[in-house]
Amino acid sequence: MPTRHLTVLLIVVANLVHGHPGGLDKQGGHSDRSSGAYHCHREPCLTLHRQQRQAEQEARQQQRSFSGLYERNDWPHWLDEDGDCQDTRAEILIATSQVPVTFTRNDRCTVATGRWHDPYSGNIFTSAGDLDIDHLVPLRHAHGHGGDSWDERHRRQFANDPANLLPVSASANRSKGASSPDQWLPNNRGYWCQYGQHWQQIKQRYRLLITPPEQQAIDELLGTCQVAEKRP
Repeated sequence: MPTRHLTVLLIVVANLVHGHPGGLDKQGGHSDRSSGAYHCHREPCLTLHRQQRQAEQEARQQQRSFSGLYERNDWPHWLDEDGDCQDTRAEILIATSQVPVTFTRNDRCTVATGRWHDPYSGNIFTSAGDLDIDHLVPLRHAHGHGGDSWDERHRRQFANDPANLLPVSASANRSKGASSPDQWLPNNRGYWCQYGQHWQQIKQRYRLLITPPEQQAIDELLGTCQVAEKRP
């Protein structure tokens, strides 16, 4: 619920509290004479209070994404799970390159070149050094929307899940930061449909909270899929 609606609800409830002491008023509530607390007994007072509580809850949920308790080191990533010296970053670069990659050294641990399509900008890159591996649903965002209660195993799985990782331009990744779709979108509009689909899939897979503004943005992104399907 938008902030202005929450403000209106608070004003309405405040007027009820202070304007109608004593018995039931025409709104269906009354003020307790001893404590001053306002109580609802019938409509429309009950609905007003229910909407107020919902608005307050949504406001708290949206604020969670900026939790100061997030520590990136608590989300182990770029791990070498199979012990072949290629960490998650290298394996994503190898898997997504359109041509065979080259390596910086003979040990084949670090990728040097390849050919990658950055879905955020729509550009092609050939130097691995120009790319970041983006967590499509960022780690900080995940922490603020339910991941703060995960154990280390769950955080490690999320941070290294290939389904949530994309090679993108370093500038696009840093522009995005920890933003959700209602706060940031790729410049490449041709990717908006897939971006909405992937974001929703990851959120649902890991049972992460989706706020109302976030869901509205996802719905708008999914709406672009219908437009794309109608094109010849």
